[in-house]
Amino acid sequence: MYNNFQDFLQKEIGDIKEAGLYKDERVIVAPQQAEITLEDGSKVLNFCMNNYLGLSNNPELINAAKDAMDSHGYGMSSVRFICGTQDLHKELEQKIAHFFGTEDTILYAAAFDANGGVFEPLLGIEDAIISDSLNHASIIDGVRLCKAQRYRYKNANMEDLEIQLKKAQAQRFRLIVTDGVFSMDGNVAPMDKILELANKYDAMIMIDESHSAGVVGKTGRGVTELFEMKGKAEIITGTLGKAFGGAIGGFTTGKKEIIEMLRQRSRPYLFSNSIPPMVAAAGIRMFDMVDKTNTLQEKLHDNTDYFMERMKAAGFDIKPTKSAICAVMLYDAKLAQEFATKLLDEGIYVIGFFFPVVPKGEARIRVQLSAAHEQAHLDQCIAGFTKVGKDLGVI
Repeated sequence: MYNNFQDFLQKEIGDIKEAGLYKDERVIVAPQQAEITLEDGSKVLNFCMNNYLGLSNNPELINAAKDAMDSHGYGMSSVRFICGTQDLHKELEQKIAHFFGTEDTILYAAAFDANGGVFEPLLGIEDAIISDSLNHASIIDGVRLCKAQRYRYKNANMEDLEIQLKKAQAQRFRLIVTDGVFSMDGNVAPMDKILELANKYDAMIMIDESHSAGVVGKTGRGVTELFEMKGKAEIITGTLGKAFGGAIGGFTTGKKEIIEMLRQRSRPYLFSNSIPPMVAAAGIRMFDMVDKTNTLQEKLHDNTDYFMERMKAAGFDIKPTKSAICAVMLYDAKLAQEFATKLLDEGIYVIGFFFPVVPKGEARIRVQLSAAHEQAHLDQCIAGFTKVGKDLGVI
């Protein structure tokens, strides 16, 4: 049987390559930071990392992780309710709840698991999920695992959301689900208007803050801070793998009864190992750091404003954004691949995005700014984009 299946797979892979959609993985042989070293020894500036606050190689987090390995061991070898809960896990959960102004928190191995495990334990066939069309794949997969009725509204389109909410009035409980920042475009969900509609049509709100927590809002508390609605979303999911240290681990934080039910019935929580003690300890240290100062957020915001202004002035087609994501639109998949390859020759590490990651005809290079970037890094990146853009006739 496998011989036939192998032929099928080889043809499919060949078709992907022919269409210019094949994803190569570049190998990094240095820590994740503004300047990285690739496998061939070349040094490049990294502008496609989710390391928004520049904490992925932070010495304080590294030392906290090392200390935890000495005091609490390497791994848990178990799930939480059997023998996989340490004081570090409980402390980190409390830190996350304090940061977002919520009542309780539950940790997962990844944000994908948090989104995959949130819907099925809470909602059933009598209920409704109203989801933004550009929500992350993990939300889509989580919704598929749930028997609730599904409604989908156009990205950040409040007229369409209202239409779907009216349809969902037939159901018992309604949950509006949205990314805080949409990772491919960089736009922020209009949470003030979503809250108004939730109140009008008796619905709850869930926000995935993976790309907005640590980034959006004056102190980086995400879209609930930006729109002055702290504590008003029933559910927030997020990750420790982006702004918050860049390692691994996800969380759901929100109303205490919701978190309690997830502890009892959320399958990724019940059947996956606890995050390692070193990750929990580094997370605790990270939240202590960002509670004391907004320096990193302020630098990130300054970097983003500087980069966006100069890229637009150079003539690039940039999606509107209030986040640290800058989508440079190229529209053609092969062009996006070629553009990214030529930028690497200029010492700029970025990745072209195309279908199925983004819709067909919407190919782009997603630039992600970080507090780790200095102005010289930004200037070099802008210069590289300008040179390649002119060479390829983009600008």
